[in-house]
Amino acid sequence: MTWSYEVQDDGMTVEELLRKDWGLGKKVVHEMRMAKSVKNDKFQEIIWKEPLPKGTMLHFDLPPADSPYEPNHDIELPILFEDDHFIIARKPKGMATHPNEIGQTDTFINAILGHIIRGGGTYGEHVHRLDQGTSGLLMVAKHPVAKNVLDRMLEQKQLVRDYEAVVKGKVHNKSGTIDFPLGRDRHHPTRRRVSPTGQSAVTHYKLLKQMEGKSLLHLTLETGRTHQIRAHLSHIGHPIIGDELYEGPSTQDGSYHLHAFRMSFIHPFTNEKIVVEDTAR
Repeated sequence: MTWSYEVQDDGMTVEELLRKDWGLGKKVVHEMRMAKSVKNDKFQEIIWKEPLPKGTMLHFDLPPADSPYEPNHDIELPILFEDDHFIIARKPKGMATHPNEIGQTDTFINAILGHIIRGGGTYGEHVHRLDQGTSGLLMVAKHPVAKNVLDRMLEQKQLVRDYEAVVKGKVHNKSGTIDFPLGRDRHHPTRRRVSPTGQSAVTHYKLLKQMEGKSLLHLTLETGRTHQIRAHLSHIGHPIIGDELYEGPSTQDGSYHLHAFRMSFIHPFTNEKIVVEDTAR
């Protein structure tokens, strides 16, 4: 895996770029140093603690990495963005993000790994998850450095994820913020509930449309807790229609409408503003 990067700040060192700007862990940085993965613009080994002028081109050459998942070449998913570092693809509702048992190969990550291998790659790892009943955009890192960087960006709220949901009842406020900590429901093995001892969870919403007995909401995650949107909407009395786990009214096919339709962020390796939107929603 090879790519080039232009130093953005005068006096930046390779060490500072990897540890401070990209937030890479000690193990990954050590492996890159031992593999002599970073070269200067003449493709010569570089001194990691030497200050570099702004505009210096660095060249990265990573050894191949393997994925822990089995590729599935029989499932093709819509790819909405792809470069050397990551993929953003659409997960259909009803498909798991990753295997939950030994031998399972019909998940999103199995299908995307099949796509990566057909393109000559060897590694794929999901950066975040969507519930099995939720559809929409998921990001997959194509090498371990990208996975480390994107994990940090997710933790620091630099990956903005937008959703749409059809909920029970008429939501009267045009916009609002749901700020309640979430923890496990001790009465149910998978459900989450608002709990004063839970993890901080913040969901922003805007009312898009009111319909007969229901509302269409645009939701933006500030945090990414398990079942966050579903638990928050249920808590304020507007569960997603069809989401019976969270007391939503049943639907004929048993499905619910929660769709991750947009992702936006600054690309960590090109510094470009990236906005990917799923218009098929």
